[in-house]
Amino acid sequence: MTVISGSPGWYLRRLSRMGPQEVAGRAGDAVRRRRWRSARPNCPSVTGARFTAVLPAGAIAAVPPDAAKRLVAEADRFMYGHVEYFGVVRDDLTDPDWWCDPKTGRRAPWGYAFDVPYRNEDAVGDIKQIWELSRHQYLTVLAAAYAITGNERYAERVAEHLRSWWAANPPLRGVHWISGIELGIRLLSWVWIRRLLDGWPGAAELFEGNPVALNQIWHHQRWLAAFPSRGSSANNHVIAEAAGQFAAACAFGWFPSSARWRADALRSLERHLRGNTFGSGLNRELATEYHGLVLELGLAAVAEADAADVPVPATVRLVLLRMTDALAAIVDSRLRPPRQGDADDGHGLIVDGAGTNRWASLLATGDAVFGRLAWWPEVTGTDVRTPLLTALIKPAEPTVARPASRPAHFADAGLTILRGPGEIWCRCDGGPHGFLSIAAHAHADALSVEVRHDGVDVLADPGTYCYHGQPEWRQYFRSTLGHNTLQLDGGDQSVSGGPFLWTRHARSRVLAVDTSGTSDGGVARWCAEHDGYEPSVHRRRVELTPASRELMVVDEVRGQHTQRRAVHLAFHLGPAITADLTGNRAQLTWTRDGEDRSAVLDLPGQLSWRAHSGETDPPLGWYSAGFGRKEPSTTLVGTGFADGAERFTTVLRFRG
Repeated sequence: MTVISGSPGWYLRRLSRMGPQEVAGRAGDAVRRRRWRSARPNCPSVTGARFTAVLPAGAIAAVPPDAAKRLVAEADRFMYGHVEYFGVVRDDLTDPDWWCDPKTGRRAPWGYAFDVPYRNEDAVGDIKQIWELSRHQYLTVLAAAYAITGNERYAERVAEHLRSWWAANPPLRGVHWISGIELGIRLLSWVWIRRLLDGWPGAAELFEGNPVALNQIWHHQRWLAAFPSRGSSANNHVIAEAAGQFAAACAFGWFPSSARWRADALRSLERHLRGNTFGSGLNRELATEYHGLVLELGLAAVAEADAADVPVPATVRLVLLRMTDALAAIVDSRLRPPRQGDADDGHGLIVDGAGTNRWASLLATGDAVFGRLAWWPEVTGTDVRTPLLTALIKPAEPTVARPASRPAHFADAGLTILRGPGEIWCRCDGGPHGFLSIAAHAHADALSVEVRHDGVDVLADPGTYCYHGQPEWRQYFRSTLGHNTLQLDGGDQSVSGGPFLWTRHARSRVLAVDTSGTSDGGVARWCAEHDGYEPSVHRRRVELTPASRELMVVDEVRGQHTQRRAVHLAFHLGPAITADLTGNRAQLTWTRDGEDRSAVLDLPGQLSWRAHSGETDPPLGWYSAGFGRKEPSTTLVGTGFADGAERFTTVLRFRG
C-alpha cells in the first residue's frame, strides 16, 4: 500500500500517535503561525557587537597536511561550481538558485513559509535537494580553506553567497523557513564561517557590522525558540535545533534575548541528548547515521560552551562519552558502523574534504576529548575537524567507569555484534522497532542480520535511498522484504502509516546471547524473537563458529496459527558480491585489495530459491550506498510455506 504524506488519512494517523500535551503544543504552534503571518517584528538594534569566539592560536597549524590538502581540493571544486548532493551532480555553485531542485528542475513556490507544501514534490521539487545547499556546509569548507591558505578568494565567495542567500530568503518567506533542523544546522554553519573567516578584513562587516546578517541571525533564533520539535517528533531534529540555537546564542550573543535563548537551548539539549540515547550509548532511533549526526552536534555544542565559558551539565559530556565508546565498539575492521535504519547523509559540521572517514574523525575527536580505551580500534586517518573542535573543547577526566573490554551486546538497544577470524563481523538486530510513537526513522527489520568480511558487505543492509517523492522506493527500502529477515504472508512485521510514521510496531526480545567464547575457539550465539506476525512468532538463532569460519542462521515460525502461512526469506548481497545460485546453494565471490575471496551460502531446502537483481516492478535487488543513490545488487529470496513449527536453516561458510 502506498501512503501519501500530507493526505487527510495521513493526518488522522499522525494525530493518533500524539499525546494530549503534544496536541496542545501543536495547536499553540498553529495559532502562532497564523499570528506571525502579519506580525513580523524587526531585529532589535545592536551596537558595538564583537565576535570573540575565535580559534586559539595554533589551532589551524595543528591541521594535518594531508587533511588540509583534501579540504583545499574540495574547496576548489566548489569554487569552480561543482558539487554533488544525493547522487545529483550540479555545476551551478558559482551562482546558485537557492529555491531550485536540480533533480526535477522545479522551483519551490514563494510565499509565507508555513503555506509552502514542502512534502509535495510535484509542487516544490525534491525538498532534500533544495534544503541541503542552504545548510551552508559547503561554505564552512570554503571558510576553512581560507583559514588554512589565507587566500581571500575563498572568503570573498563565502561573503557573496551569504549575501545572496540573505537577500533571497527574508525571514518567514519561502521554503527555507519551514523546518527547524535546517535553521539549527544553518546557524551552526554561520558560527563556524564567522570563526574561520576571523583573519579576513571583511569578516566583521559581513556579520556583526551587517544589519541584514543580524536580522537573519535574530529571526533564526526567534523561530527556533517558538517552534521546537515536539513529542513524537523530538528525535534528532530537536537536538539539531537546540545545538544550533545554543551555538548562535553563545557566539552571537548580541541580542537582548541571547541569555534566555542560550539557557533554554542548553536545557533542551541536555534533556534531549539523554532522551535520545540509551544508557549503553547507542542512539535510540537505532539509525546509525543519526547516531553520528547527534554526536557531531553534541560535540559542536560543547565546543561553543567552552569557547564562551558557559558551564555545561556533566550529563551532556557523559552522554557524548558513552556515544563515543559505543561507536568504537560497533564499527568493523574498516571503521564502518552498522547500516541500520534510515540514513540521509546528514552532518552536523563539515570542514573536511571528500575521502575523510566520518567515523574515524569522530573517534579521533573522542580520543582527544575523552581519551581512547585500550580496546578501541586504531584510527589511522586524519581530518580537519578534530583539531578545530578540540582547540575549543576543554578535556575533562571522565568520572564514570568505562567498559574494560569491547562490548558486544547492547541489551537496551537489542544490538549484538558477533566477531570472528578474518575480520568476520555480524550484526544481529533484536531491539525496539524505533524511537517514540512514530518511530520515524525505523525500518521493518526485526531479527535482521548484517554480515561483513574485512569490511565488505556480504549479507548487506540495503540502505535507505530516499525519503520524499518516490513512495514505492521508500516503501521497499524500509520493508521487511528489503532486509535479511523472514516475511510472512507478504506483509511487513510493522505497519507503516506514512514515510515517517509507523502505526504498529513489532516487539522484539533477545532470548539468549553468548559472545564470550570466540576468543578461545568457542561458539558465539544469539537468539531473539518478535511478535509482528501474530498469532505466529518469528524466532531466529545465529551461531558463529570461528574455528570453521561458519555462520549459521536458524529461523522458526512458532505459534498456534491454524493455516499455512506464506514464507519469504531474503538475503541481500552487497554490490561487490557475485553469486552463482544452483538449487539452494549459492557460491559467493568478491575481490578485496586485489585478492579474490569466496564463501558458500547453503540455503533452506524447503524453500524455492531465486536470485533477483535490479528489478523495478516491484523493486527488488538494490543497494543504496548513500542517500539518493542506488545500484543493482543480488537478492536471494526463498519462497514456500510454514505449516506448523517450521525451521529453516541457512549456513554461510567463508573460505580461506
